[in-house]
Amino acid sequence: MKKIYTIIIFFLFTFNSNAHVGHYNNFKKIELEILRNNEVIGYNNYSFSRRDNQTTVNNEYKFTVKLLGATIFEVEGFGEEKYLGDNLISFKSKTRQNKKEKFVNLILNNQTNKFDIQGSSFSGEASLKNTIGNWWSHKLLQAESQISPISGSIKEQLVTFIGKEKITINGKKFETDHFKLTSKDMTLPEDKRLNFDIWLDKKTSVIVKVTYERMGSWEYRIKNIE
Repeated sequence: MKKIYTIIIFFLFTFNSNAHVGHYNNFKKIELEILRNNEVIGYNNYSFSRRDNQTTVNNEYKFTVKLLGATIFEVEGFGEEKYLGDNLISFKSKTRQNKKEKFVNLILNNQTNKFDIQGSSFSGEASLKNTIGNWWSHKLLQAESQISPISGSIKEQLVTFIGKEKITINGKKFETDHFKLTSKDMTLPEDKRLNFDIWLDKKTSVIVKVTYERMGSWEYRIKNIE
């Protein structure tokens, strides 16, 4: 019975999946702070610009993990998504992970009706059913697979509705839907596996909280919406 209920919830969310960009027309910024073991270590900020029927979403992110005052892990980068109406037409990103450079260059190929991807972990074609694995859009909770915004790799995913929850972040209350997002193939190595808890604000359709475990307890939580 629980499995049937999950499928119904997923179907209801998928039904309006093409309308995701329009849900954010009134936003200029969505800013998240990144915590590890309850300590703020960085940020993940999205800004929106619009011209005619085109929307551009810019993403800047940076966090630093230190041990005894020494930096042991650092990530810094940016990304740019472009949409024509509700359709993704391009995405590009550059990320420095410690001293390693990662990248994605994605473009919509109108002749094949697929995405052409050149990335640090994957190069090839991808179905238009994929979405970019960023934290600003609820379409992430409707897709059957996602494209890594850092490396271009493609991961199939399962989304399970956990329940409705009232949560408080930085003194502000949210009525949310709580979801679990996992890799379809949970035999993948842990560092390649999707395993996130995600809270979606029902009023704004904004993801206000994400948690996961990987070398500590991580949390992305909403700091500011404009």
